[in-house]
Amino acid sequence: MYYVDEHIKNTNRVFPQQGRYDYLRYDMNENPEGLPKEFVDSVLKEITPEFLSIYPEPDRFLNKYAAYIGASYENVVAVNGSDMGIRYLLETFGEKGKDVVTVAPSFEMYWVNCSILGLHHVPVAYEPDMTISIDKILDAITENTRIVVLLNPNNPIGNVYTEDELEKVIEKTKKVGAIVIIDEAYHYFYPNTFLKYALNEENVVLLRTFSKLFSIAACRLGVVISNPQIIHYVKNAKLTFDANAIALLFAERILDHPEMIEQLIETEKEGKAYTLTELTKHGYETRDCRGNFIFVTPKHQATEVAQKLETEKKILVKSYGNEMLKKYLRISVGSKDAMERFLTAFFEIDERA
Repeated sequence: MYYVDEHIKNTNRVFPQQGRYDYLRYDMNENPEGLPKEFVDSVLKEITPEFLSIYPEPDRFLNKYAAYIGASYENVVAVNGSDMGIRYLLETFGEKGKDVVTVAPSFEMYWVNCSILGLHHVPVAYEPDMTISIDKILDAITENTRIVVLLNPNNPIGNVYTEDELEKVIEKTKKVGAIVIIDEAYHYFYPNTFLKYALNEENVVLLRTFSKLFSIAACRLGVVISNPQIIHYVKNAKLTFDANAIALLFAERILDHPEMIEQLIETEKEGKAYTLTELTKHGYETRDCRGNFIFVTPKHQATEVAQKLETEKKILVKSYGNEMLKKYLRISVGSKDAMERFLTAFFEIDERA
């Protein structure tokens, strides 16, 4: 019998639903409509046979991205989606059998990578009112801790942290020799950022993605941001050709069009405000989750409504099986037009579910 690493063997995975192309997708916090077609067409014209024959060269993008966020080239490294950044960080700064502290629930790839790598995941549960206690996070950080993860905003619940709370975590992690990962996947929908801590602190790393606001989830591109020493260690861990050339090209061209970025932000804001207003008018309990998603409590069982939206309207939304979130649907937010399509179907289904 062949050898299988015991941690990989014993990891239970649930992969995303397939066959989503023919559906209206409000389930995975993507942009339901994507980037403007004329922009996509203009970038595609640059993808020639010669372009495809060359190995990716990320430095041009990285220099442009560093300037965009007010950092230096030495502060950034491109990765194949921020989930690959998570893997590199946990491989590099985690220690088998030692602790990785996160809140729970949170983005699943943190506990999945802990399982795969043989790290001990320490989940800090939400309070019944869906707040998170910073004191409980601090209490979970011990001499056994190697990594603390803060998603700001967190997915799926959408809480955020204050600077005072973050500084307390940084202070505690320094005492025990741990790093802090700040995941800002939803930064552009919630503009408060902890970027300055990643650039100036010795043990803080920040993750950003091009899958959410920038709308190129299919291309897989993320960026790890930190001080030059941590970036050096991540580069030691990463694959030589990690981020692909098509992703890097699209990302470069997005940065070349700041007016488009601003329009994407305003479009999402308008769509979210419209959706929350309409749901409130119809008597629904809602929660603005700070990212490009909201919670709504349907008038009938959430899983049943989600199933009917999928089978009858070809609309995908996120429902949950755990006790805290079982009454909610999570709805990804896009333009007002995209949200009108969702709401029309949702009101029809939920009224007769």
